[in-house]
Parts: sequence; structure tokens; C-alpha cells
Amino acid sequence: MSAKSAPLRPTPRLYLATPVVDDPARIVTPLADALASADVAAVLMRLSPSDPRTIMSRIKALAPLIQNSGAALVLDGHADLVARCGADGAHLTGIEALQETLPALKPDRIVGVGGLPTRHDSMVAGETGADYVLFGEPDKTGDRPFAEAITDRLAWWAELFELPCVVHAANLNEAQVFAASGADFVLVDDIVWNDPRGAAAALADIATAICQGYGSLGSAQRADHPNRDAG
Repeated sequence: MSAKSAPLRPTPRLYLATPVVDDPARIVTPLADALASADVAAVLMRLSPSDPRTIMSRIKALAPLIQNSGAALVLDGHADLVARCGADGAHLTGIEALQETLPALKPDRIVGVGGLPTRHDSMVAGETGADYVLFGEPDKTGDRPFAEAITDRLAWWAELFELPCVVHAANLNEAQVFAASGADFVLVDDIVWNDPRGAAAALADIATAICQGYGSLGSAQRADHPNRDAG
């Protein structure tokens, strides 16, 4: 990790988490619609427990749809299956899992990490070699930090470090606020799949909220750096 030199980041991109996949056929249509509705950088595939062969078949059923859309396919755990299934990487939980798994996946695969309760944990993850850190996701009991605490952590990270930061947003307002606080990627899940209008409409609205939040960030930073665009 290194200290930042540029005051303005690119527009945050979407990181879409699937529902827990048991029967891939159930998600094919809404996932295809969602991927067609907005620019999605990556899809985090969540998988229900099963034997490795069944899990691999579920991954392979959805992988072409995801990767042909231009999004990276990241498995939630299952780092041992990444190469065998042609996935682009794995998302891990906690420093210990990161340290154990990183050598097997780098440098060819994406390795992201969440489950970072402290700022120190976040810095350790960066120093260890993660490709991104995740803030604000629910824990195993469904609890997550207050939005204000997530924003504080995010703003601190965005100010000091180059390593990309992903932030979990539970609603449109959070997507906008977190984009304004310096997120590189906004991870969304239930807000997309539980929308009665369908996943495509939900994701399009989230993309708009992110752009609005980023617009306010850009305006503020340009005001702080009036000579940035000169010349």
C-alpha cells in the first residue's frame, strides 16, 4: 500500500452479489436482466453448501453469463475451486483466510477480503496483498455497522490508501453516500433481488444513485483543488 497522490478517484463501479445459489436456473433470467441494465464490474457468486462436484456445476452454469457480460466472476469462498471452474477470483473473510489462501491464487486471480472489524485489520489485509478490502457487510448474524461508522472507515481509507475499497450498501441512500465518501466499488445484494420491480430496475436506480453521490464528491474535491483542471 502507498499514500495517495491523486485527489479524485474514478466513478465507483457496481459489484453485484447473487442470492445464495442452489438452483442456477432460478437466477439466470433476473441475473441476465441485471447485468444488461448497468455497468457491473464484478459478480460475487454465493453458493449454498453441497459437495464440490455439485458446487462446480452451479458455478459453471452461470459463469458464461457473468463473464460474457464483461464482469469478473468472484466466488464467495471456495478458493480451491476458482481455477478449476475458470472463475476470476475469490472473496475471503478474515485475515487468517487471506494469509492461508493468497499464495495459491496470486498473481493470476483476484483475492478480496472482508470481515475486517478494525482499521488495523484493514491495513494488514492491504499489506498482505489483497486486491481489495470490503467494509460494511453483515456478519454471520446479519448485523452490520451503522452507516455513519461505515462512512467514517471508508473516508479514512479513501484518503490514505491506493488499494481499492468495496463498500456494502443496503439501500439507495447508502449507495449515494458511500460513493460520495470515496468508495471504489459499491457492493449490492438484497436491494436488487428483493425489489418488486425486478433486478434490472433496481440496479439501474443504484447506478444512478452512485453517479449522484460521486458527482457531489467530484464537485467538493474540485472546489478544494481549484487549479486541478487548469491549463
